[in-house]
Amino acid sequence: MNKYIDLIKQTFDFPTKEFKVTDNQLQFNGVNLLNIIEEYGTPLKLTYLPKISENIQNAKTYFGNAMETHDYKGSYTYCYCTKSSHFSFVVDEALKNGAHIETSSTFDIPLVKSLYAKGKIKKDIFIVCNGFKRDLYKQYITELLNEGFVNCIPILDNITEIDYYLEHVKVPFKVGIRIAADEEPTFGFYTSRLGVRYNDIIRLYEEKIKDNPNVSLKMLHFFINSGIRDTAYYWSELTRFIQKYVELKKVAPELDTMDIGGGWPIKTNVFFDYDYQYMAEQIIKNIKWMCAKNNTIEPNIFTEFGSYTVGESGAVLYSILDEKLQNDKELWYMIDGSFITQLPDSWGLNQKYIMLAINNWDKEYHNISLGGLTCDSMDYYNSESHQFNIYLPKREKDNQQYIGFFHTGAYQESLGGYGGIQHCLIPAPKHVIIDRNKDGSIQHRLFAPEQESKDMMKILGY
Repeated sequence: MNKYIDLIKQTFDFPTKEFKVTDNQLQFNGVNLLNIIEEYGTPLKLTYLPKISENIQNAKTYFGNAMETHDYKGSYTYCYCTKSSHFSFVVDEALKNGAHIETSSTFDIPLVKSLYAKGKIKKDIFIVCNGFKRDLYKQYITELLNEGFVNCIPILDNITEIDYYLEHVKVPFKVGIRIAADEEPTFGFYTSRLGVRYNDIIRLYEEKIKDNPNVSLKMLHFFINSGIRDTAYYWSELTRFIQKYVELKKVAPELDTMDIGGGWPIKTNVFFDYDYQYMAEQIIKNIKWMCAKNNTIEPNIFTEFGSYTVGESGAVLYSILDEKLQNDKELWYMIDGSFITQLPDSWGLNQKYIMLAINNWDKEYHNISLGGLTCDSMDYYNSESHQFNIYLPKREKDNQQYIGFFHTGAYQESLGGYGGIQHCLIPAPKHVIIDRNKDGSIQHRLFAPEQESKDMMKILGY
């Protein structure tokens, strides 16, 4: 018999750091998922908090090692990109590890104020305020500055944004400037819609910052959508950015920080291969070399990692409700949830995740397709790791099959409308938080119950 476990071991380098199988049941970071399902049921979202801490500390180590290796004089600061997941338990975990904060829109600022009111941050925390800003966002940033958040740094997205701060901020403050980087060649537009054009940056500084005693230029900000990848495109754009920093530093001596926005990738398939230490070293090496070449002081380095911080902490677990043979060759497993509402990137961006059976690893497997509960034809999933085929254990009478999607912790809740109206009124699933005690034992708690009909009816006006 061709067992599911044999298929996985033949296809992947398995077990991995995150996954192993004990008694034909999948373990995720040492957590027995079947035990979690037996207590809470499915569909179920979970967050494994220690993974957040692990990744933050790893990043600090990678950049610390790189700076030591290359005798780099600047410092490293880790910022958490809140838009990837605004949940309190995620932000709290990031803060426990000394992370600072990057914001992207108006209501991030009340979030910051709430953290301060609860004593979770101090006023000297770095708050890097990104995004194209409406007046209310600028007002909230101004309030932070006037209230003594000395390291709140509005990142100027256009040449007029600073006018608001110059008029309303009553204390000396610092700003950054975001560069409008070129997009990847395959993208529909040449240059990012966000940021200030390369040719306008020095003019912006000289006309509105240089001679104003209340404002100083702290940071030059860089972001590309591809993230930090070992490609000719990334290195070309990074080199261009460093050159602009060096050029700007000559007229703006107070400039001392470079924010290399754009995140590190996360493991979305078992074949994942990315050398984080190598990439950190190459970034530091390139910055140091270009600064030395131009007789420029090495800048402090900021990163703003979102998916890398929280993505690998998340998972979504489902039951297989039934199977359907729709013609002579298309066999469907129907899940007790929806990809449209619960994993929106899987259909909206064709994002792939690690998908594995939770139980029955000793059973024979076959090729199937996975279907969600909505009426939308796009509510399905197939896996690139198997060349668009999915293999799962064959269903047996009185033996429930469970599956899991892993490393789903970034963006899916906000994009799916967590706690709001779902397509076909499919309820949002339960959400469980998993942590470890000081002795290493596992603890878990229910963060949110499954959404009820009355919640939706109230939103809809019934």
